[in-house]
Amino acid sequence: MLRMDMRETWELLSYVVTVLGLPLAILVFVYEQRKERQNEEEEIFQRLSDEYREFLKLVLDNADLHLLRQEGIRHDLTEEQKERRLAIFGILISLFERAYLLVYEDDMDKQARRLWQSWEDYMGEWVRRSEFREALPNLLEGEDADFTAYIRALAESEKKKTETATARPKGVA
Repeated sequence: MLRMDMRETWELLSYVVTVLGLPLAILVFVYEQRKERQNEEEEIFQRLSDEYREFLKLVLDNADLHLLRQEGIRHDLTEEQKERRLAIFGILISLFERAYLLVYEDDMDKQARRLWQSWEDYMGEWVRRSEFREALPNLLEGEDADFTAYIRALAESEKKKTETATARPKGVA
């Protein structure tokens, strides 16, 4: 009789483990997968941010091109300076495209949206500059079609905002 009770006890415990343990193991697995994906997204964002910081160092190393100045004062550049500026813009477009391909999704969760917003801000800052917008058609040749459409739409939107802001009379917000 004791043998039967022990056997039934072990059988009952195996059912409990199966009923409770399996769903718990699945939940832990799903949680770990989500956590891993979030860590991967943050790592990608960090690498891209590091690349953008390196890009800004390149811009600083080429201060004679006046790439960090706000729109307004146009500088006459030599042919060599124009060539360097175009090369720097090419590097920037490449970085923006990589960010778009690695971070942007049509249906982003809150975390991904937060990460993408930084890149959208960087892109918006650059497409507001007329010399960058003027170079876009050449810079976008051969780039990803979705990225090209995205940045063109952003450039058009930013251009309209800039035109609207400069057309307002002073003192009107």
